[in-house]
Parts: sequence; structure tokens; C-alpha cells
Amino acid sequence: MKTILVVDDNKVSLSNAKIVLNETYRVITVMHGSQALTFLDNNPCDLILLDINMPEMDGFELFAEIRKKEQCADIPIIFLTSDNDADTETKCFETGAVDFIAKPFVPSVILSRVARTLELEELRKSLADRLEEKTQEVTDIKTKSRQDALTGLWNRSYTEENVNRLLSEGVHGTLFMIDMDNFKAINDNYGHIAGDKTLKMFAETLEKYSEEGDILCRIGGDEFVVFAPNLTSRSEISNRASDIISDLCDKLEQCKFETNSSVSIGISQAPSDATDFTKLYNCADKALYYVKQNGKNSFHFFSDQNEGERNRSSSNVDLNYLGELFSRADSGNGAFLLDFDNFHNVYNFIRRFVERSGKDVQTVLFTLSNAEGADEPDTEEIETALDMLDKAIYTSLRRIDVSTRYSSRQIIVLLIDANEENGELVAKRIISCFKKLYVGDKIAVDYGLTKMEGKMIVHKQNQ
Repeated sequence: MKTILVVDDNKVSLSNAKIVLNETYRVITVMHGSQALTFLDNNPCDLILLDINMPEMDGFELFAEIRKKEQCADIPIIFLTSDNDADTETKCFETGAVDFIAKPFVPSVILSRVARTLELEELRKSLADRLEEKTQEVTDIKTKSRQDALTGLWNRSYTEENVNRLLSEGVHGTLFMIDMDNFKAINDNYGHIAGDKTLKMFAETLEKYSEEGDILCRIGGDEFVVFAPNLTSRSEISNRASDIISDLCDKLEQCKFETNSSVSIGISQAPSDATDFTKLYNCADKALYYVKQNGKNSFHFFSDQNEGERNRSSSNVDLNYLGELFSRADSGNGAFLLDFDNFHNVYNFIRRFVERSGKDVQTVLFTLSNAEGADEPDTEEIETALDMLDKAIYTSLRRIDVSTRYSSRQIIVLLIDANEENGELVAKRIISCFKKLYVGDKIAVDYGLTKMEGKMIVHKQNQ
């Protein structure tokens, strides 16, 4: 049942209104504006019949006070008055009333106008609700069109638009381009469901390390972008990149994927590197490429790379100069020793060479282990043994061979243009040399050997 509040200082008018309306509606009658406001503070109301001529607070003043209340902003109000002149009627409608009823009122008239007003209010509410629903539907569609369906992150179109908006406003910030290394192997080996779960985990981790106001985007595949406005401190940028890589690598390890998957990040900064999204994106892409070409599982600032290129561009060189420059670091003896990140690039280069030339290249993995029956060696003992193995490898190999430390107990060697028989001989020669150099009794060494492009390592135990 609809509730109608009647406000009038005339008891006869209140009584008549209640008699006429009481059969159809719940009618509340009050004689003063303060009473009306108190009622409205604590009770819902569907319609107000408001007398204009009242002491202390007239109808127009009370109307204004009612409209100040948020919960009363849309309650329809009909003015009641014995003034029938055009000016009063005009003022009623200008104030915001939905109708005007002259006193003394005719029962059929007040019933008709109240019913019509409430019917119109129902229609208005219905239309307002439908409009709100449609507006929300449009908003949802628009939002979904700008979001990645799998991860819920923004797509490139939204990201580009909003990063450019921020940059045009003079905002400084950092763009991270984040890529999963060897993601294709997850899809190929474990299926696309596992791949999709991995991408969702990737997105959730980026959200974990983002601040309010950051724009997170999935460009496509396993490539993500994060723009962090107002993040300019190099140490803070490095810490965030390190945390993302560490957390994601831990999660990939927990998934037990045998794909050697990791995370690489390229970093560009605005405005020092670029002042629009496309250029900033390209700078980060170049920085990411540098990481990919230098071992992956790390991050790199475009500015570092760009500075080196600028320094080199200050002067031109000729081939003779380059020959002298590159030969200065060549000692002329033994194997080519590399750190693991650079070894990765050399390995891929040699692998491509093997595919094209058909040459034999053997990969040898030397592993230090605890000698049988010996006490557990301490860290210093292991480091000493690894140094001796490094020396044995260096002095036993040719200048065209390549080696690198994989860990504190393993060293990888590439024997160029060597068949399996030659590889066995070289590996045994290295172990023999190691035994002469290492005087301890707590460390043993064995090796595994495979032809490059082989599907598995055939492990050869040192006898």
C-alpha cells in the first residue's frame, strides 16, 4: 500500500483528506513542517500533499528542506492551497511540484490526481530502472570489449589510449614488457588448458606486484605490459622487476613443467626514452630482445642499451680497428670460456650452424659429486674443485671449443667438429687432468655426453 504524507495546519483539511484517501492509501497527517521532516527522516513515503499557507514554515520553504534530503529527492509533491490565482499556480510548478490542487478540494478530483501522479511516478521509476539497466549493459559491453577475455586485464587498445592520456598530461612513468620464455613448450607438452592456467597465474602475479593506478595489459599470447605512472626510481623499478621474475619462476617451478620456462622483462621510461605509447612500447621491446639474446630470465633497461649505442656512434671505425679490438681479449690459448647468459646465445648460434653444415658437435656436461664414503665437502672445497675442473677444461681443449659454468657443481662444454669417439677421449682426458690438479679426496667428477640436436643425454659414468 502506498504511503501519502499530508501536511496542512488546518485540521478540517487534514480530516477530509484522510477520509477521502484512507480507503486506498496509507495516510499520515501532520500539521507542521518540523513534524513532516521528522517523519521523512525515519519513514518511506510515496507522495506528499503539501499546503502552501502555513505558519513558521510555509509550503515553499518546507519543499526546499524536503528536497535537501537525499532519500526525498524524487518523492512527488502536490501543493494544496486556497489561492487560485495564476501566479501561485505558476510558482508551484516552477518550484518543482508535479501538480496543484485548489482548496476546498473535491474528493473525486483529489483521488484522480493522486492516482494519476502515483501512476506516473511508477512509470518514471520503471523507465529509470530500465535506463539504468541498459546503461549498465552498455558499460559492461564496453568494458568487456576493452578487456582480455582470459585474464581480465586490459587489452592493447585500452592501454594505448590511457597511457597516451597520462603521458599527454605530463605524467612520468615506467613501462614493463613482460614475456614468458618457452611458453610454447607448455602448450605443446601439457596442452592449452595448462597454458591458459599459466597465463592466468601470470596475470594474477602482475596484479600482486602492481599499485593502484597501474595499467595492466595482456598484449597477446604470453606477452604482457604494465605501465606504472609515477614510478621513476631505478632501484624501485629494478626491485619490482626482480620480484616479478622471482615469484613467477617459483610458481613455474611448482607447476613442475619440464620446459625450462622463465620470465624476461624489458623496461622503458617516460619521458626520458619516449613520450607516447608506441615509442615507449618499441623501446621496451628492444630491451626485452636484449634479455632474450643474453640468456633470458632477467630484466634490462632500454636506457642502458641506448647509452652504449650512443657512445659507440660518436665515432666511426674500420674493419682493421674492429679486428684489433676483438682480438685484444683473445689470450690465444685453450677453450673459449663464457658466462652462462652469453653461452646461451653462442649455443644457439652453433646449433643453427650444425643444422646447416651437418658438422658434429658434442655437448659434454661435467658434474662434481661427493666422493663415495667421503665426508660432506664444505663450500670452499667445492669451489676449489670447480676451479680445478675449469683449469683442466681450459688447458685440455682447443681454442674453437666453448665452455661455461652452469652451477657451482656443473660445467658445460661444446666440442666443435668432434664425433662421439673423440668426445669420449676428450672427456676422459679432462677428468685425468682434473685428478692431477685436485689433491682432495671428497669430490668426484663424472660426465654426460650427447651429440648436439640429440633428444637425450647418454650419461657416461666416470670409471
